[in-house]
Amino acid sequence: MCGWTDLAADLSDLTALGRLDRVLPEVPVVSSDLRRAVSTADAIAGDRPRLPHEPDLREMHFGAWEMRTHSEVETEDAALARALWDEPGDVAPPGGESWNALRTRVDGALDRLLAGTPELVAVCHFGPILAALQRARGIAASEAFAERIEPLSLTVLAQRDGVWSVEAVNQRP
Repeated sequence: MCGWTDLAADLSDLTALGRLDRVLPEVPVVSSDLRRAVSTADAIAGDRPRLPHEPDLREMHFGAWEMRTHSEVETEDAALARALWDEPGDVAPPGGESWNALRTRVDGALDRLLAGTPELVAVCHFGPILAALQRARGIAASEAFAERIEPLSLTVLAQRDGVWSVEAVNQRP
């Protein structure tokens, strides 16, 4: 589980980065403040303006479970480990954050960012993307968790007059 650990991104797929650059609109780019998102955003930004890094777009904070495998965590506390994924909501890893806390954090960041910039490219992580999808679709977290989000994929959400829509999920340009 890699949440707030500040790992480098694998940016070796220059073809995929180039494809992303070509399909993205010419709007400002923002990223979480974690190195893997910052460097990815820098790689695809091109001539687009870069907004300041947004810490609230970070991945979920896994606390004591950070950088541990699911198997390791299940050995320690199988019920809590299952509940985190099977019943997302207020369940949190020891010292970490719950899905609801992540969702509140991401919703706040998106609201702040979109108030100042009606269109933007956000480079972030699996959890924040799923949180935004949950919001846009008005679905339960467990439904959002069923989505697959690949590295360097494109998920397109739109908000018009306070109404969210989903235009693409996990698209590989």
